Amino acid sequence: MSRIEKQQDILSKLKDSFSRDILDITAFKGDVTVLVEKKAVLNVCNYLKDDPSFRMNYLVDVLAVDHMPRSPRFDVIYCLYSIPKKQRIRVKTMVAEGESAPSVTGIWAGADWPEREAYDMFGVVFEGHPDLSRIYLPDDWEGFPLRKDYPLRGYKDRYNPYGEEKE
Repeated sequence: MSRIEKQQDILSKLKDSFSRDILDITAFKGDVTVLVEKKAVLNVCNYLKDDPSFRMNYLVDVLAVDHMPRSPRFDVIYCLYSIPKKQRIRVKTMVAEGESAPSVTGIWAGADWPEREAYDMFGVVFEGHPDLSRIYLPDDWEGFPLRKDYPLRGYKDRYNPYGEEKE
């Protein structure tokens, strides 16, 4: 069985297990992205970690992408890797502004800091996160710098420690 046939077999198993919750599956050059309903993220991630066909035992990263003006506005992407199988899968869900995404810190403790980064830069709240606080910016910082509607020059140098206007 070729690598592509194995991949198709594994993906069909995932589709069969979560037929109602998977919105789309795309594969490109061996990398697979699974778009799932937000309510099913934890179930899908637990399945991918525990099922012997997948064994996604390493959380590589948690990312957010701003698609303004699309609604829902954000994509939250959980990048997973199986060390024993040498396979990679991305689990993606869509989150509207003001909604929260599920935290996977209960599945992979390593999600702690990447989820805090997505919160700090995009304002995506992760429900169930043990300590969701800013990781880069001071607590009194207003706004989220990687959002598409964030001003390119910041907020009129409000955070300039010298109080000088820059041109």
